[in-house]
Amino acid sequence: MRVNEIYPPGKHFLMGNEALVIGALLAKCRFYAGYPITPSSEIMNLMARYLPLVNGVFIQMEDEIASIISIIGASLAGARAMTATSGPGFSLMQEGIGYAIMAEIPIVVVDVMRAGPSTGQATKAAQGDVMQARWGRHGDQEIIAIAPASAQEMLDLTIHAFNLADKYRVPVIILSDEIVGHAEEIVLVPNEEDIVIYPRKEPLTKDEPLFGGDGINIAPFPTLGKGFNVLVTGSTHTEYGYRKTQDPETHKRLVNHLVNKIRINRDEIINYSVHGDEDARIGIIAYGSVYRSALEALNMARNEGIKVKLFRPITLWPSPDGEMRKFAEDLDFLIVPELNTKMYALEVERAVRGNFEVLSLNKIGGGLPIYPEEILGFIKKVR
Repeated sequence: MRVNEIYPPGKHFLMGNEALVIGALLAKCRFYAGYPITPSSEIMNLMARYLPLVNGVFIQMEDEIASIISIIGASLAGARAMTATSGPGFSLMQEGIGYAIMAEIPIVVVDVMRAGPSTGQATKAAQGDVMQARWGRHGDQEIIAIAPASAQEMLDLTIHAFNLADKYRVPVIILSDEIVGHAEEIVLVPNEEDIVIYPRKEPLTKDEPLFGGDGINIAPFPTLGKGFNVLVTGSTHTEYGYRKTQDPETHKRLVNHLVNKIRINRDEIINYSVHGDEDARIGIIAYGSVYRSALEALNMARNEGIKVKLFRPITLWPSPDGEMRKFAEDLDFLIVPELNTKMYALEVERAVRGNFEVLSLNKIGGGLPIYPEEILGFIKKVR
């Protein structure tokens, strides 16, 4: 069965989590392993319903550790693979994500953020996993994390996430939150024939390097079962997969590649948008669900004659440092509203290196959004 037989092209009224499932199916995701956890469980339930219809495989695992390892195995076997979770499960997946980074195995991990730490408020929205997405694993490494802000973007950016994962042979994290995951909105479902799928580059011979490189040239992906004599390990290894844990040069070369293949290609990876008046002296940086409130606050401020401009990082990691710095060049002050206690604001402070204070507007607990009126009121208070 084709995906468009399940969801015909055109407008649908969908929950964000459901739109993400459609995006995954359109992106040719054909393996899902997961464990139910609020507020991401709709993703697992719908993948269980639809994957068998498109000749895919769904497995409910005993926990999140097994889930991440299963999708790593499925990816090695040639499938586009995904799992979804929330805060506590995301914590359990970190070691597996680190393994996928080290072994250069493309996977997509969805984290529908909720209030923590620990079990926290399971049904309430938050943005407290932002730093965990970047730094949750040990060792030198880079990763890609993107933050959708609408049900439509849950579909579109999921397709993009699978393409990024295959192109750079890296895990890609979709950092949603309860508000975006459960928002019900009009979503335009595309024709699956129009979807651009980045093809995995496979080795041409059995003698090619299968891992590592120089950060610019990314080795072809050796699908297991195709006769490439693949050695896969999370330990330090050569370009052919041989463990070499005592050789500092091998480790240096490998880790530099893992880091540089993201850093060198950051201009192709990073996605952002800028809104508002170019000559504004008041700036806002917001992502995910809070971006929507910030955009409305910008329009409300404009109606009151207050000039404001807004920077939205769609790609949170790698951080759009240069772009944020350019955005902040002529500002008097910069506001970063977040559903946490000041996480990305610290990244913004580091990036902009301005002669002004980065002001945080934070809300935690209860699952309430930061309302546009709150952002506008904050602007009026500090300007």
